[in-house]
Parts: sequence; C-alpha cells; structure tokens
Amino acid sequence: MRRVVLAAAVILALMIAIKDGRVARKVGLTGSCAAVAAPAGQTGSWERCLKGKLEGAPDLSGHGCTSAGMLAGAEYWRCPARIGSAPGT
Repeated sequence: MRRVVLAAAVILALMIAIKDGRVARKVGLTGSCAAVAAPAGQTGSWERCLKGKLEGAPDLSGHGCTSAGMLAGAEYWRCPARIGSAPGT
C-alpha cells in the first residue's frame, strides 16, 4: 500500500510541475523571454526571446511590443514602458 501512495504522490508532483510550465521553459522545450537593458538612446522596456525545441519564440505583438530584429538566434522586442510601483511597496 505504501508503494502505491508513493507512486501516486510522485505522479501528482510531476503533473503539477509540467502543468506549471517552468520545467519545460528551463529545459528549453518551450520558448521564453527575459527583460534586457535597453540599448543606448532607446526608451521603453526590452525583451530577449528564445525559441524552444517544441515551439518557436513567443510573439509579444499582442502586448503592444514591436520586433526590433534578430541577433545571435534571439529575437529582441521593444515594448512600451511599464507603469507601476516598485515590488514590495
């Protein structure tokens, strides 16, 4: 009985980890984006997106961003400046 409960717990943990999506992004199966510093003289928020093994790079055009081009296998996006307070305030 103990083995069945242990196997069920392991399967549940794997299902939660896969559903969350972080595991797939970390191992490079799905595309991901990360904030980068804006180039000199540019304004707004910039994102660097990498494609995954199972799907292409994320498309940020739905968030009001415009593609700034490709460089070294990554796509760079220029997004509107984010408005909000600093975390923890």
